[in-house]
Amino acid sequence: MRTTRTTLRSRSRLVAFAAGLGIAISALAVPSAAAAPDETADGASRAATVHAAVGRANVSGIAWYTDAATGRVVVTADSTVTTTGLETIRDAAGDDTDALSIQRAPGVFEPLVSAGDAIYGGGYRCSLGFNVVKASTYYFLTAGHCGKSVKTWYTDAAHQTPIGRTQGASFPGNDYALVRYDNTALSHPGGFTAADAYVGERVTRDGSTTGVHSGTVTALNVTVKYQGGGSVSGMIQTTVCAEPGDSGGPLYDGTKAIGITSGGSGNCSSGGITFFQPVTEALAAYGVSVY
Repeated sequence: MRTTRTTLRSRSRLVAFAAGLGIAISALAVPSAAAAPDETADGASRAATVHAAVGRANVSGIAWYTDAATGRVVVTADSTVTTTGLETIRDAAGDDTDALSIQRAPGVFEPLVSAGDAIYGGGYRCSLGFNVVKASTYYFLTAGHCGKSVKTWYTDAAHQTPIGRTQGASFPGNDYALVRYDNTALSHPGGFTAADAYVGERVTRDGSTTGVHSGTVTALNVTVKYQGGGSVSGMIQTTVCAEPGDSGGPLYDGTKAIGITSGGSGNCSSGGITFFQPVTEALAAYGVSVY
């Protein structure tokens, strides 16, 4: 966080930021410039209630998160969400609709899986993410919706060169899977260390369909309800483009391993929104490490 001078204006901004997080900072409060602690707690509780209400609305094709700076729940609706769907969300919020901020995104929010090239299995094509290790056994991470569908992975569409078997997959809820390298003839280079994303970070994604593209992290802890693909939470939202088949590919910042490609909307011609599973959660779940 950028250091600010302790002026009336900067204190007000700090208090507003903390209010979105539900933090009582009465020691920094100044008359007429900051919310009282009980108002801060009420604001956080209200945002949490609205966030949960959006989920209960059960509208597919949306992503939502709580903006810490404003305390409002930001809902992004893809092109499939009708006016009726938006009204359903507003109705779910009840008297707290003013705590909602609804915006539109082109395309359809869906897991980015297709048949084609890169890592193959069961008629699907996804992208290999980060190579990881546990003791002396090597694995790689990919998307959970890929691992749920495929038990054995190959390097080619003809399924002639095996890589290994899926050891675990989590989707929906999360979107990560672990595949063991059973073919000892295959190399598995590293060069990364795990890190958490932050809003405003410039990041790069690599995928088997569209190759390398960059963009910016716009939100954290985002919940997405994909069209026909289940819901995931705790996602990283970005402006990086992606297309079907890019699922499972790595999101990184230099040598920092950040995330695993999950899904999104749009394409790499007109742009779009893409969501990523934080890599640190997947590492903790499987007890493995990037290298």
